[in-house]
Amino acid sequence: MDAKQLKWAYLLVLSLIWGSSFILIKRGLVGLTAIQVGSFRIIFAALFLLIVGFKSLKKISRRQWKFVALTSFFGTFIPAYLFAIAETEVDSSIVAILNSLTPLNTLVLGILIFGIQFQKRQVLGVFIGLVGCLLLVLSGASAHPGQNYYYVGLVVIATLCYAINVNLIKRYLPDLNSVSITTGNFTVLLVPALIILSITDISQKLTFEATQHSIFFVMILGILGTGIANILFFKLIQISSPVFATSVTYLIPIVAFFWGLLDNEMLTPIQFFGAFIILIGVYLSAKK
Repeated sequence: MDAKQLKWAYLLVLSLIWGSSFILIKRGLVGLTAIQVGSFRIIFAALFLLIVGFKSLKKISRRQWKFVALTSFFGTFIPAYLFAIAETEVDSSIVAILNSLTPLNTLVLGILIFGIQFQKRQVLGVFIGLVGCLLLVLSGASAHPGQNYYYVGLVVIATLCYAINVNLIKRYLPDLNSVSITTGNFTVLLVPALIILSITDISQKLTFEATQHSIFFVMILGILGTGIANILFFKLIQISSPVFATSVTYLIPIVAFFWGLLDNEMLTPIQFFGAFIILIGVYLSAKK
């Protein structure tokens, strides 16, 4: 498989994994608080990655560790908690939609801060994708007027963190393999996540069946949706561009909508139309 086919394969697999992450967060919130979901997600991912990728830490130079630490906080730590908190008030499918702001933020930050050059067609693709996202958001807002949409601001902040993360990786860690970056990230985050979890009331809830079920769902989220997915994502950044890599967030809402449908989150014709526009944006942003 050549590089062009490989990057599309990564994009598809990541969209399926991360599109399923939002329903897993929702299931985790049944028996856990948002802070506990975020902490468990990081802890499970860290333990998994230390098992499979511990030897890869040797490849990280002393100079690179500071950038690994920065990407860990922007790319994982902050968003893990913000997304969980947001889903306490907003449907998982709507949160997935708002996640699609990441490519636009990546483009803006890439130009303003990191000096990355983009083709006009890529810019057009990002904005077309954003139009599709807006259609999905507006339709979701009208269908759920009782939800607290102030919480969507947390998702916007998370997408800004993602945008900073992908630009940092592309700029400062292009030669470091994806397993080393991911394992390094979670090695940095393991202790802070354990400390945050320890100050919650988790010890009092572990005997509850709902808590045990929620921990199981978050374990899947941590290992598959965070650990394995981040390895694939960092590899995608390295073989493509920041804008193409973050275009995975255009496909995530489509997967999330189907999970939402199974969980009685209503879909509208406008939402399907918005999803189609998003796909057009992905194509244009990736085409040379």
